[in-house]
Amino acid sequence: MMKEALLIIDMSNDFIHDQGGLTSGKVGQEIVPNIITLANEFLEEGKEVVICMDAHQENDEHFKIWPVHNVIGSWGQDLYGELKSWFEANQNHAQVTYVPKPEYDAFYNTNLEEILKSKNIDTVHLSGVCTDICDFLTAYGAYARGFHTVAQSNCMATFSEHHDVFLQQMKNIFKTEIR
Repeated sequence: MMKEALLIIDMSNDFIHDQGGLTSGKVGQEIVPNIITLANEFLEEGKEVVICMDAHQENDEHFKIWPVHNVIGSWGQDLYGELKSWFEANQNHAQVTYVPKPEYDAFYNTNLEEILKSKNIDTVHLSGVCTDICDFLTAYGAYARGFHTVAQSNCMATFSEHHDVFLQQMKNIFKTEIR
């Protein structure tokens, strides 16, 4: 039997809110209800939910190529809208974890792999933004560590026109199941 976790990737004010530093805007906002529904289903079924959040210092090298975003402790790094309310209501649940991440791939220089393996997780479901950046590279990080990946396509978005292309790339390269 598969042990599954839902990864909610980068659903911060800076990536989703209209005034965010690197916002996907409306397409990101539209997936929030789908992510909350899925997160609730995971918890009801005894599955894990992991919030994976970009976490940058004010002088991060990352800002040489991207606008300032997700500075640790800032409004921009807070979960967006109803996701913040959902997290506040569920953050003490044994199956909910928050993992700050320094790079696109949620596995890179984090304890995400150890958390998942300690709970015998073998399948990770991807949600959040951006399909063609952090979601795609987290799919690779999961694949490279032996996890089966599932892309929840109605729970993912990006600010480019490459959403469907990168879902197909996940399927072709990492054998990601698309739902």
